[in-house]
Amino acid sequence: MLTFGKNCRTDNHFTEPINGLTNKKRKTKEHMKKYTTWLKTASVFQLISALIHAITLFVTLPPNNETEKQLFTLMDTYRFDLGAGFHRTMGELTLALSACFCLVCLLGSLLNWYLLRKKVEPEIMQGVININLVVFGILFGLIATFTFLLPIILSGLIFLFLIFSRLTIPRNNK
Repeated sequence: MLTFGKNCRTDNHFTEPINGLTNKKRKTKEHMKKYTTWLKTASVFQLISALIHAITLFVTLPPNNETEKQLFTLMDTYRFDLGAGFHRTMGELTLALSACFCLVCLLGSLLNWYLLRKKVEPEIMQGVININLVVFGILFGLIATFTFLLPIILSGLIFLFLIFSRLTIPRNNK
């Protein structure tokens, strides 16, 4: 068999690692550079966030003390006069905003999966990822400022994987 250098043969199989990487490690490294991997990961975390938050729409934690009990009662009974005949409780307003968070995460996840499945050109995906970055970047900032650890971690991971996806998308050669 003919060899062309110490690390390759004519049948394109490497005889020894190049730069310390075996074929399997090299393929894994190349695969992780694909923007689709990062976008799929972001989509999975978008879906997980939507599902976890949807569960909290139907499960109410009991109050731990008398102050929390009074607060919960006020949130469910006191109605604000919002004008034009609208009278809503704080619980109803919170429910609507929480549902919107679920729907934004679900929309992002389903849209990304659909476009990946249809193998949309990277040029279009770049624009979609940029929109995702703006929306989920603002969302992460708000969540990091006003909520607690679990939503901060989940939204931070979504934003991080969207950044990785954006950085690894193929460049347009025009």
